[in-house]
Amino acid sequence: MREAGRIVAIVLQELAQRAIPGVVTEDLNDIGHEIITKKFKAIPSFLGYRGYPASVCISVNEEIVHGIPGPRHLKDGDIVSFDVGVIYQGYHGDAARTVGVGSIGDEARRLVEVTREALDAATAQATAGHRVGDISHSIQNYAESRGYSVVREYVGHGIGRKMHEDPQIPNFGEPGRRERLKPGMTMALEPMVNIGGWATAVLEDDWTVVTADGSLSAHFENTIAVTDGQAEILTKV
Repeated sequence: MREAGRIVAIVLQELAQRAIPGVVTEDLNDIGHEIITKKFKAIPSFLGYRGYPASVCISVNEEIVHGIPGPRHLKDGDIVSFDVGVIYQGYHGDAARTVGVGSIGDEARRLVEVTREALDAATAQATAGHRVGDISHSIQNYAESRGYSVVREYVGHGIGRKMHEDPQIPNFGEPGRRERLKPGMTMALEPMVNIGGWATAVLEDDWTVVTADGSLSAHFENTIAVTDGQAEILTKV
């Protein structure tokens, strides 16, 4: 899983560097696919998963998750979320990053920063003896205390030999509840944070999830391993 996670992190790093005004999202997907399959001889987790047609989920502005790459050109001032999954020798890695395209506004920049920091807050709670509710509450408390909302219909999850395993890890909830964390558990923590309300809608492509009110959304995710001490982030270079 460390190697699967490292591959994910490398792909995300490359896509973030290429997220410039004028680039086509379909081309970014092709770059990610080639790195996964040609450079590392790994398998894209998302391609064909329940019919999803691409290797990288690319979501722009009000799109939260599961955006489908296509002929869309990124524009100066956009924010774009890349979500990448990889299977390496039977094990999964899964992570996401939101980045600005060109020069973004202060409002968008702050949203991206707060979402990244919410993931940091969640990771700090992912230690043996804590509970899933502690992770969920830390995300909700961090985002809402700064004036944002957290998506409720889509959640983090356990991960390992399958991309989605138990337990589900919502981005909201009460501390001290749900499953107790044990060393060796591996999970994908993924706050999705909106400037407006938390309600979502799905576009006609049956995949792309957007904010119901059209407000900007950001998404950060890491695959982590629970230890007796600080959680180990598996999706890093």
